[in-house]
Amino acid sequence: MQEIELRIKGKVQGVGFRPFVWLLANKYALKGDVNNDGQGVLIRFFQPESTALEQFLADLQSQLPPLAQITEIIRREQTWQSVPSEEFVIRESENNAMDTQIIADAATCPHCLADLFDPANRRYHYPFTNCTHCGPRFTIIKAIPYDRKNTSMASFPFCPQCEAEYKNPADRRFHAQPNACSLCGPHIWLSDRWQTLDENEDALKRTALLLQQGKIIAVKGIGGFHLACDATNAQIVLQLRRRKHRPTKPFAVMVPSLDFLRCLTEQEIAQLTSAAAPIVLLNRNKVPKVVPEIAPYLQEIGVMLPSNPLQHLLLRAVNRPLVMTSANPSGQPPVLDNESAVKKLADLADFFLCHNRDILQRADDSLIRVAFDGIETLRRARGYVPDETSLATPSETNVLALGSDLKNTFCLLRRNKAVVSQHIGDTSNEPVQQQLVDNIDLFRQIYQFQADKIAVDAHSGYFSTQTGKDLAAQLNLPCVEILHHHAHIVSVMAEHHCSEPVIGLALDGIGMGENGQLWGGECLLVDYQQCHHLGGLPAVALPGGDLAAQQPWRNWLAHLQQFVPHYREILTETCVEKDWQLLSVAVERGLNSPKASSAGRLFDAVAYGLYLIHDRLSWEGEAACRLEVLAENSRLNRHLLAYKSAVEIPVKMPLIGNQLDLKTFWQTWLNYHEDRAEKAFAFHYALAQGFAELAAQQAKIHRCRTIVLSGGVMHNQLLRRLLKENLRDFCVLSAHQFPMGDGGLSLGQAVIAAHRKT
Repeated sequence: MQEIELRIKGKVQGVGFRPFVWLLANKYALKGDVNNDGQGVLIRFFQPESTALEQFLADLQSQLPPLAQITEIIRREQTWQSVPSEEFVIRESENNAMDTQIIADAATCPHCLADLFDPANRRYHYPFTNCTHCGPRFTIIKAIPYDRKNTSMASFPFCPQCEAEYKNPADRRFHAQPNACSLCGPHIWLSDRWQTLDENEDALKRTALLLQQGKIIAVKGIGGFHLACDATNAQIVLQLRRRKHRPTKPFAVMVPSLDFLRCLTEQEIAQLTSAAAPIVLLNRNKVPKVVPEIAPYLQEIGVMLPSNPLQHLLLRAVNRPLVMTSANPSGQPPVLDNESAVKKLADLADFFLCHNRDILQRADDSLIRVAFDGIETLRRARGYVPDETSLATPSETNVLALGSDLKNTFCLLRRNKAVVSQHIGDTSNEPVQQQLVDNIDLFRQIYQFQADKIAVDAHSGYFSTQTGKDLAAQLNLPCVEILHHHAHIVSVMAEHHCSEPVIGLALDGIGMGENGQLWGGECLLVDYQQCHHLGGLPAVALPGGDLAAQQPWRNWLAHLQQFVPHYREILTETCVEKDWQLLSVAVERGLNSPKASSAGRLFDAVAYGLYLIHDRLSWEGEAACRLEVLAENSRLNRHLLAYKSAVEIPVKMPLIGNQLDLKTFWQTWLNYHEDRAEKAFAFHYALAQGFAELAAQQAKIHRCRTIVLSGGVMHNQLLRRLLKENLRDFCVLSAHQFPMGDGGLSLGQAVIAAHRKT
């Protein structure tokens, strides 16, 4: 009894794949069965007719359900142990060794959206409508296989109608694990700090009214709570800023539909309306109805569309843009459960719109930009995690990499696939540290993952590094320390399947380099196993250590003191209210002033010199972002964009040996008597020319065809564009699927550790 067995791997569970197979098999009168297991999907055919089988295979790959993706089809002949049914059937799931993908949460599909607003539909205005084409996946899962009993929907037994849909292969809700309705599923309620005020439809209507009246509401979503308020009301936006102690950091905005935006490109529309439904950075002119206080001093606003039924209902009822920002006290992770929301957000929110479907996995809103060189990912979480990344070369070693302490993610690497976690965040506080530890445990459990190595950052003071070392000791595994900027470059190489040696330009704030040196502006020769330092920015003091990353005037002082002979005159004029004399002495004596070749701190110094920041940064990257905005509005930048021809500027950052000459830069820049915008552009232009010259020189010496850009500073579009224009004779790679900042670091760590012979 001949059997043809097809092993299907990829995104094939929880996406309507089995009913799709069932429909195709019946279309071609094939006998057999299909089921889910830890390996993916297994299809078996009994004595198939060859033409029908080939037609089935062609349709299988060309007519996939919206969320499905096939990465591998393994075909082999088997022998049936028993006579199969006379028809094609769907068998029960099996739980065995895990080797399939977990699906990311997906935005509400058009069919469910139609149900949601159809008064004749039984799911009219039901805020948890979903099907196999959309809805929560990753955020509600606790085990594999992806069955209802292994999700937070386990506590909601089906009503007869939902059960009938769930069991009908011809229904798009067949085996949709979160399937529910108002009779059997989760529900919403509105409360203040003390009591429930309304439930279900009444709760929704009252919430919309309160938002229109200028109240701040904590709204429970799919991967966490948001703080929502009217984005067209400057007073309420400023009130939210005061409550969150967030004076200038931009807020994300949710709009009811594309009608609230204008002049969008096709790529921007595609990203906003995609299943991932990320926040997309748009020029503020494209978001006409929101107040400037949403993103002070910036040219871009983060905008998203509703991604779940509750948000669709709320935004349509309010009919205006809303601030939708993570609901967390300053420095703390976003809250996930109702009790914590009321307790921890009492000083932030006036009311709480809650529901009783538990969030098992935190997933912040992802953040992207449609840049001049493609999609640029700044934060990767909801909608993208836990998508697998295929690697160019398979590894015989399983690696768990723990990333960095800022913008933390971790990575599981097994064979030729890597799974990078959702954005965890800054691990400087205990709740985030606990989330990191808990998420690692959960991923290891769900993926049945057994590491052979642990990879950590070379900085011994990082919480993530110590956590990795402790875990390695506990499991008796080798722990591999990876240089910070080596991991930055390899993360981009891994994304692009680039395995040849490259020249890497790694520009960021700070990271551990060779021999305990602090790096942040480096040119490196990199492959998957090693990196060699070739040059870059000179090391400059960080007065006050970590305080230098918070107070740009300290970097201004350090740079002037090191590179400008008459620095005292300048500091007397520009640091009137600062105790700069005492700090200057500390720098001279090397007291709490470690040296680092930091591009990030150079940006801070220039921003202070242009009076963009007076005292303290209110968010990481604030000075650099404001400096970029100023430079983009310069006459010289507009000329460059219009005519695509080089401009001549007296500000230079030439090479002395293999280092950029900051002494020449500061002296020419300080004597460049143009307005602030032109000086901001001149800095970017000189920095790009200096690093491009260094990279090209080293690429020729080491016979490298490819130059890789990475590090958080590379999210500066102007700098990246200038670098790519200067390096047009080379293949220049930057990241698209992962952040170029520390959010992509764990992927690079994992790949390096897998290839190291330790």
